[in-house]
Amino acid sequence: MGNITLGRYVPLDSPVHKMDPRAKIMAMLLMLIAIFIPAGWLGYGVMLAVVSLVIIAAKLSFGFIWKSMKPMLVMFCFLFIINLLFVKTGDVLFVVGSFTVYSDAVFNTLYIVVRLLLMIMITTCLTATTKPLDMTLGIEDLLGPFEKIHVPSHEIAMLISIALRFIPDLIDETQRIMKAQESRGVDLKEGKFMERVMAILSLIVPLFVSAFQRAEDLANAMEARGYAPGEPRTRYKILKMQTRDYVLLSGSVAMLALMIVLAIVL
Repeated sequence: MGNITLGRYVPLDSPVHKMDPRAKIMAMLLMLIAIFIPAGWLGYGVMLAVVSLVIIAAKLSFGFIWKSMKPMLVMFCFLFIINLLFVKTGDVLFVVGSFTVYSDAVFNTLYIVVRLLLMIMITTCLTATTKPLDMTLGIEDLLGPFEKIHVPSHEIAMLISIALRFIPDLIDETQRIMKAQESRGVDLKEGKFMERVMAILSLIVPLFVSAFQRAEDLANAMEARGYAPGEPRTRYKILKMQTRDYVLLSGSVAMLALMIVLAIVL
């Protein structure tokens, strides 16, 4: 579980870290939309190259990005097995006894895997280069126009920010509880099925207790500092878009347009 890097901010001095959070959030949304456009392998190759350049510009290591992908490997294997069993279209690749493997089963799995990997890379890059407070301010500003129809933009932004902030904390707490349980003789990796289920239950209960305690402490701290949902608030930090932010947005729009063109042409 320590491999999960989503929600972890990495304090580095890079051009991507200095960008406006609103520009990064909008660029992420545009790129996520572009991922679901069927632009073929050429389009996904171009997008992978662009995302890799952004990761390099952010001074993030690809090992850090890979850590966020490792927990998905089990799901990828499960998805591959399901497609092999149920997808029976395309060319026959090979036959093992009475079992036939078709090309569409392999290519469909690869398509989904590439899309998921690109999504993980983009979202990890966003959370690793954006402070939780900046994320809150960016989401609040982007949702600001919806306040005219009584959408609580600040409260929604605060909830998203707290959720992202608590992901690494809960992971660390889970590891701490697992080590404490193992030191008391609880085997979380071996044993019969029911024994492993009971071992997991012994992990879940203290984790929920700890999560509720953290939530209560956070609520008390916010109340002690005078936080009141729905009340007008002032800001110490004012977000301002700069040239590099517009370049990022323009590049994201260009990537979306390129994927649409490739989807039409190919």
